Amino acid sequence: MMKLYVGGLPWATNDNSLRAAFEVYGEVTEAKVVTDRETGRSRGFGFVSFANEGDAQKALAMNGRQLEGRTIIVNVAREREPRRDY
Repeated sequence: MMKLYVGGLPWATNDNSLRAAFEVYGEVTEAKVVTDRETGRSRGFGFVSFANEGDAQKALAMNGRQLEGRTIIVNVAREREPRRDY
């Protein structure tokens, strides 16, 4: 499995439309638009997970392309740094 970060999403993009945009490259196991906890509105980025790493590599071609009128950024997702409570 491989997860991609997708940034610069249009505000109207939801989990289903994000999945649909990337399914042309292969089996998407999860597509999630990150939303604000308080308002529920999109934060303008999300993540797409592929069952097959080769399909995810092909989907990197979406970087710099238009999605619903906006140019998106697509990169391999990095693991989140653990939060430190001081």
